[in-house]
Amino acid sequence: MIRQYKDILHSAAILGIFGILGATLVSLTWTATAERIALNQQQAFLRNVYKLIKHDEIDNELLQDVITIRSPALSKNEVQVYRARRQGEPVAVVFSPVQSPGYAAPIRLMVAVRADGSLAGVRVLSHLETPGLGDKIDESRSDWILGFEGKSLENPPIAKWKVKKDGGVFDQFTGATITPRNIVATVKKTLEYFEKEKERLFKQPAESPDEPPFH
Repeated sequence: MIRQYKDILHSAAILGIFGILGATLVSLTWTATAERIALNQQQAFLRNVYKLIKHDEIDNELLQDVITIRSPALSKNEVQVYRARRQGEPVAVVFSPVQSPGYAAPIRLMVAVRADGSLAGVRVLSHLETPGLGDKIDESRSDWILGFEGKSLENPPIAKWKVKKDGGVFDQFTGATITPRNIVATVKKTLEYFEKEKERLFKQPAESPDEPPFH
């Protein structure tokens, strides 16, 4: 009986050791994987940014020069604003992500605004728009999203910040007017926010975001 009891304790001890080792390995694997995922997300984010703002235009660490803003006009959630500078002087800010209404889910946008108030460009980070219709907002499907580059609140005039069907200058898609209409309105709101808050956006002390903006 005593021997049987000792065997049970021995087996339990072995199982306990294997359980601890297993949990440790899982934890280490998760940590390593999470770090790789975060690095990949950062690299993808920067690739998008450098499509809008040339790498040699700035000399600061973009991922370290960030603030968080809260504006219902731009997103229901917090928006990170990345400040691009050269020799300490403002070059541009990158709002990410800005949310535009979509059919199945909000359309997540990256909007880069130069210090003079003109758009460096806009990119779609994620969307669930209808394939063949609303998905033309994606640069891999059409060049529509590239048309924002160089635009400002003066070019075109504010009254023309609409799709052509509504009397504006921006193209719409056949059978899918709502998606481009919403994005045009959202980008316009972003420019208006920048115009109003420009000084604060560049002067507010940088912070370390709790989460990367790319989630």
